[in-house]
Amino acid sequence: MTHTRKPLWLSLTALSLAVSAQVAHADERESLEALRQTTIGLIDALVDKGVLTREAADAMLKQARARAEAAQAVAPAAKPETTAAGKPVQRVPYVSEAMKAQIRNEIKEEVLTQARAERWGVPNATPAWTDRIKIDGDIRYRHQGDRPSGSNTAASAYQSSVADTSQGLMRAPEFALSDSNNNTRASTNDDRSRERLRLRLGLTAKVSDEVGVGVRLATGNADDRVSTNQTLGNNFNKYQLFVDRAFVKVEPADWLALNVGRLPNPWFSTDMVWSENLNFDGAAVTARWLQTDATVEPFATVGAFPLRDQAAPTRGARWLYGAQVGSAWQIDSRTRIKGGLAYYSYQNIAGREDLDYQGTNASTYVAGPSFGQYSYPQGSLGQKGNTLFETNPAFASLQSNGLPYYGLAYEFRPLVLTVSAEFTHFSPYSLLATFEYARNTAFSVASFQRRAGSTFAGVNPGGRADGYHFRLGFGSAEVREPGQWLATVGYKHVGSDAVVDAFTDSDLGLGGTNVQGYILGFTYGLYRNTSLGARFLSSKSIDSPINIYNPSAKFGVNSLQVDFNVRF
Repeated sequence: MTHTRKPLWLSLTALSLAVSAQVAHADERESLEALRQTTIGLIDALVDKGVLTREAADAMLKQARARAEAAQAVAPAAKPETTAAGKPVQRVPYVSEAMKAQIRNEIKEEVLTQARAERWGVPNATPAWTDRIKIDGDIRYRHQGDRPSGSNTAASAYQSSVADTSQGLMRAPEFALSDSNNNTRASTNDDRSRERLRLRLGLTAKVSDEVGVGVRLATGNADDRVSTNQTLGNNFNKYQLFVDRAFVKVEPADWLALNVGRLPNPWFSTDMVWSENLNFDGAAVTARWLQTDATVEPFATVGAFPLRDQAAPTRGARWLYGAQVGSAWQIDSRTRIKGGLAYYSYQNIAGREDLDYQGTNASTYVAGPSFGQYSYPQGSLGQKGNTLFETNPAFASLQSNGLPYYGLAYEFRPLVLTVSAEFTHFSPYSLLATFEYARNTAFSVASFQRRAGSTFAGVNPGGRADGYHFRLGFGSAEVREPGQWLATVGYKHVGSDAVVDAFTDSDLGLGGTNVQGYILGFTYGLYRNTSLGARFLSSKSIDSPINIYNPSAKFGVNSLQVDFNVRF
């Protein structure tokens, strides 16, 4: 016997009315009358709760009675039975106690099920819109101690290199900053301890089956896109929150997704190329080939992201375009591998000789409207590590933040291979392995010499176009529950011009490229979604952090990070 949910009320009401009209036995009449009254009482209670209007309830009861009468009307006419004495025979349908209990339970279950589904005034029921919105986030408190190597080249050497106009090359301009008295503003030798806080608060909403939106706020500062840390010690001043994400996701089919706005990293990658805190402005489309056996899951992603809008004649547009293909493989029940090959192309990001100024000599030069458009702004964009050159060496009187205008010596079109594997042979623990290799296919000394102008004719600025990253982890793939843990060890070797230093990891070597070193980490779950972790990072520069004219310069630093992290 099958039922539909909504007609069950009417059917049971009709049953109680029809049966009670036909029976004659007193006890059965009382029992079935109680059933009828229970049904009517339930409907009245729904009216009292405001779930049903009185008109709707009356119409429901009227419809039930009409059904009962119709059922009686269509019944075939039969000759009334009589006793031997000629009196009519009265037959009483038998309804067992089990059947009565079943009817009562079915009424209750059906009403409660529909009430929850339609958000009636039932305990534990919530408004329908709450099912479409999810709020999550995390708060992290970090103690960070940085201990530079005692053999680091002093900041004064960086300043001297900038002052020498015959050089015009640099890889760490931030160490050359000076104040109005020409005193160094940065240090390459002093220890530093910081207490830092990170807050991220996100909201995602499902607008329809095909469309969703995401918004996330985070601490940090407007000039640092690869960190959301807020350093404590501002005399109890308040912190700023920034829009970290704001995007729309459209999924017209199960295998296709489009993200537009300020969106999460769409690439399968490690933090050697893209910092884990980096979000992208623009659009990305991902397609997945769904397999019935789910052992192979190919995917492809393409994206376009504006880095700087065009505002003629002061500056030209800069863009990042990318494409990645890859697949995940379920080798067996305990082995899963994922790989991806990506190609990224930066448009108009490389520096050029800047001749937009007028005058007869350096003391009388005046900047034109587009002067500085080829620069790679330090502090507001770059970290450190990429090879830079002065775009206006003859115009030393025009400086930016106490430094000449520097541009990227090389163009960037990195080809990146990323592979990860998870082995669960040691259940409940997992062995996690990741490898990434990047090669800047646009690395060309000849191209630099053409763009940099006559000042750098025949000059090879040096640098390296390759980078690689290994990482091993053992423990829980994700530390969420108390007692779970994860131990990791990693090694990075990132050449100065393998990737753009503005968007890579901000921790090893205090951020940027031209760095090599290892990372040891351990995370332990204290409570649900609450963990304590520690990382030790030891790094040193690969090539001179100044330039080819200072080949013996070096920079290294050891960092300790202790994190208390709570997710919600």
